[in-house]
Amino acid sequence: MKDAKNVLRVVGMILLGLFVLVVAVPFIFTLLVSAFGITLSIVQFLISLAVLLIKVAVVLAIGYLILVGIRALLR
Repeated sequence: MKDAKNVLRVVGMILLGLFVLVVAVPFIFTLLVSAFGITLSIVQFLISLAVLLIKVAVVLAIGYLILVGIRALLR
């Protein structure tokens, strides 16, 4: 009878391991993929923000050059 309990215990551990492999591993993989997606969207947002700042800087520089040119013509 003691051997039967040990066999049932081993079978239970194997079933628990299979459950972890079938349920928990895909769940963790899904979490990692979503975290990667969030990270990718943050990087994409930062890059688009940097491009926007560069565009604003170019517009300001062109405006400054136009103002300096007008000022030079008026003197």
